[in-house]
Amino acid sequence: MTLINRFLADQSGATAIEYGLIAAGISVAIITVVNTLGTQLTNTFTTISTKLGTAGN
Repeated sequence: MTLINRFLADQSGATAIEYGLIAAGISVAIITVVNTLGTQLTNTFTTISTKLGTAGN
């Protein structure tokens, strides 16, 4: 019975899980921002490339 009570009172595993969830949330936010910026940069470079291609004509 003492072993079960000690197991239920142990908070170290919960703290590790909380840190893991925080790290996962931050990772998702970073991936979202990078994907959004990547799409915007692709559109910007495509526009610039098109304008440079037609500038000499």
